[in-house]
Amino acid sequence: MSFDFDNTNIKKNVFKGFFGIEKESLRVDERGYLSHTRHPFVNNPNIDRDFCENQVEIVTDVCDSIQSVYNRLTELHNTVIKTLDRLETGRELLWPFSSPPYIKGENDVPIANFGGILKGKEIYRKYLAEKYGKKKMLFSGIHFNFSFDDNLLAIGFQKSDQDSFRKYKDSIYLELAKKLTKYSWLIVFLTAASPIMDSSFFRESSIGNDIITPYSSARCSEIGYWNKFIPVFKYDNIESYTDSIRRYVDNGLLKSFSELYYPLRLKPRGENSLENLRQTGVNHIELRMLDLNPLSPVGIKIEDINFIHFLIIYLMSFDAGDFLDSEQIKAIINTKCAAKYDINTLIDFGGKKLTVKDSALTVLKNMENFFLKLGQADAVKCIKYQMTKITDKNKRYAETIRNDFGKNYVINGLELSMAYADKYCREAALNV
Repeated sequence: MSFDFDNTNIKKNVFKGFFGIEKESLRVDERGYLSHTRHPFVNNPNIDRDFCENQVEIVTDVCDSIQSVYNRLTELHNTVIKTLDRLETGRELLWPFSSPPYIKGENDVPIANFGGILKGKEIYRKYLAEKYGKKKMLFSGIHFNFSFDDNLLAIGFQKSDQDSFRKYKDSIYLELAKKLTKYSWLIVFLTAASPIMDSSFFRESSIGNDIITPYSSARCSEIGYWNKFIPVFKYDNIESYTDSIRRYVDNGLLKSFSELYYPLRLKPRGENSLENLRQTGVNHIELRMLDLNPLSPVGIKIEDINFIHFLIIYLMSFDAGDFLDSEQIKAIINTKCAAKYDINTLIDFGGKKLTVKDSALTVLKNMENFFLKLGQADAVKCIKYQMTKITDKNKRYAETIRNDFGKNYVINGLELSMAYADKYCREAALNV
């Protein structure tokens, strides 16, 4: 299933959509250790915690353009910076990397303290800590949420053989989920930004020794945050999809839908549960494979958000076909392989073993040709920006981070955090 780009109304509406960003970042003290103060944003619904008490989660509002969601992310990020700069307990900083700073041990990671009617969230996090270990929970990243404009979907529905708009809408997102899972390796390859770790992640008695990993994204690599098995799903309809996830819960491999650590999720409006997804259908798709990028003050470059949107549009120009269990497993293996630092790592691309570098260039050139035919100069410019990461190694985020932070990773990371915070606080003071 795809969009008909020969249809004038499709072409006119396909670039519209709704966007949201969730950004996780660790709070640290000025020495590079994890904060042990309480979450200081209890009255702000857009600033929450994720796994641990010191893991700030910024959740933007739903916006109708990438520029507006980026502006909202920046606004919320700066609110966090300003608050942490003025804490009575002492200044704190937002750690700019996906991989954590110094860790004194498992007991150094405070599980988020929700309490009250939210006590269940805390109990669930204790279950995760026992199953995966607290250290892995410190990996932080960005989730990108997207939904098509319903006006666009309504045009497609009129030409479809579906007997209800709800079924058509679900089928479009199921199709997109297949395609994005197949191409999740590409997003990881182009946005990876966590090649370095502190030795304390691996050995509790070792703090302050830099580990240059064999990965461009440790978070998305084989040592990152994954389920202990590779799940496979049925994409025939939303019922078969949710049933295929339910069986992992029923057989004890997953505690709940929320424990599905996968590059993307289909999500309903409101409560994020399998039951709600099955009953009300898909509201949006969530991409979960983005590293925090320390080369941006807010953790992500707008060029990369734009690229993901253009990738989504491109993927909807052709049919995905079947997505066999074996292909789903290969897709996850590809994603982990793309997180390796060596750009000549082989992946399964179109049934052939090709390097991730050559595979990425092939996709980007195909995308460039597609958007040239549509006359979309902004998209072509964005794709060329991604190409430079492959043709010029100094444009690759992981390469820059290795060069700039390869020695004294935590110390240099702290200096960067302070520089970002000081710059914002100075600019805010001038604007008062």
